[in-house]
Amino acid sequence: METLNLIRLIAGCLFITLGIIGFLVEVLGVYRLHYTLDRMHFAGSGDTLAFAEIILGAVIINGINFTSAKLVLVLIFFWFASPVSSHLISRLINYTEEDKEAHFHVCDEEESKELIDTK
Repeated sequence: METLNLIRLIAGCLFITLGIIGFLVEVLGVYRLHYTLDRMHFAGSGDTLAFAEIILGAVIINGINFTSAKLVLVLIFFWFASPVSSHLISRLINYTEEDKEAHFHVCDEEESKELIDTK
């Protein structure tokens, strides 16, 4: 029984460590990127992965009980709320951004049809 608890503790700590590393990589990416939408994409993806790893590590350490079920519900809520909020904020930025051409190439309709046809 002690061996099983030790294995569970090591696996849980490994997932929590991976989640912390994921958050650190996310912070570095957000710091290094310049355009707002690039930062949001990096932050949204990193949050979802790192938060899932940390919650999974806590569930593994805690075992199967009511607290683990609550942690999984928090994770499910976060998986729904984070992408939706990132999407809404990025749409707002896209609509209010005045100088889009400074950050990326804006295609006209004919150019976008050519790009779609070549793929």
